[in-house]
Amino acid sequence: MGNSITLIATAAMGLEAIVAKEVRQLGYEDVTVENGKVIFQADHQAIARCNLWLRTADRVKLLIGEFKAMTYDELFEQTKALPWENYIPEDGKFPVNGKSHKSTLFSVPDCQAIVKKAIVERLKQKHGVANWLQETGAEYKIEAALLKDKVTVTLDTSGVGLHKRGYRTGQGDAPLKETLAAALVQLTNWRGDQPFYDLFCGSGTIPIEAALIGQNIAPGFNRSFSAEEWDFISSDIWDKALEEAEDLANYDQPLYIYGSDLDPKMIDIAKENAMEAGLADLVQWKQMQATDFHSTHEGGYIVSNPPYGERLGDKEAVEEMYRKLGSALRNYPSWNVYILTANEKFEALYGKEASKKRKLFNAFIKTDYYQYFGKKQR
Repeated sequence: MGNSITLIATAAMGLEAIVAKEVRQLGYEDVTVENGKVIFQADHQAIARCNLWLRTADRVKLLIGEFKAMTYDELFEQTKALPWENYIPEDGKFPVNGKSHKSTLFSVPDCQAIVKKAIVERLKQKHGVANWLQETGAEYKIEAALLKDKVTVTLDTSGVGLHKRGYRTGQGDAPLKETLAAALVQLTNWRGDQPFYDLFCGSGTIPIEAALIGQNIAPGFNRSFSAEEWDFISSDIWDKALEEAEDLANYDQPLYIYGSDLDPKMIDIAKENAMEAGLADLVQWKQMQATDFHSTHEGGYIVSNPPYGERLGDKEAVEEMYRKLGSALRNYPSWNVYILTANEKFEALYGKEASKKRKLFNAFIKTDYYQYFGKKQR
């Protein structure tokens, strides 16, 4: 098997361009951006590096094959024609997930069963197994995705989704995914040398992601991935990638990161999460109302995901809070303010039109990221 492979980094809607930028920053230039995914050519080393470093991708998949199938026979034969023995050993465990959209073969359970059967036949033949495969070894999670009769077959290299960094010991009612939190930070031009505040920090995800970015710490450094168990990727590849991550981390970078929340329980959870991430000394936490924000710094960044007021009883209180927030932050014209909310009246309530807006999805909630650029200091 050659060293050249095709990888697919999956992404939440609206984050594809950020994921593509991260992939290019890792040195992979042959990049194609599609809805919900970024496809790129790479080598085996990229499996380890991308899992460790991609802050905003959901997972990294290895493309095994693509083909058109309009009948179950075609699906079976073309799946069986793929070189599965290059990837899955005789004792490999290989569950098959499927999805089908706008395709002739619309029954997902049937497609999954046929793909599984085709791989079993191929592996029995190639590994010389007469009866059945044990499936007692490492897991090779397969996905067969059908879109307009085109079948894309992949192996999931990540395992648990990449948003699970391993530091979240607790969370609130509506936690922000770590991948989206990292994207919110990356959509600013904060570089770690200026103060950074989250006035609605909840369980601390935005300040923690900012600290990881500020010190260039790989987000996957403290967790494991499915592909670490795979025979065809040598342990040297993972050792080398971890060594690179250790070398590139800038633990001496001083950071001025603050997280505050009205709920003291959330501050306790945020502190625990920061400690779990190994960042206990990098973020300062405070229980306070967002509208009591005060700073002596000339300029800085505020990045927050406040309550949206989606529940009927909360709406008025939240909208009043937006008004008060706008009036409190008017005293800081040189600060850059970034607010994610689903409330479409935000600008009117806040009392100022955003410099820029970007549509993003927080889970399945359509939101806007309101960006207010601070006045330049003389």
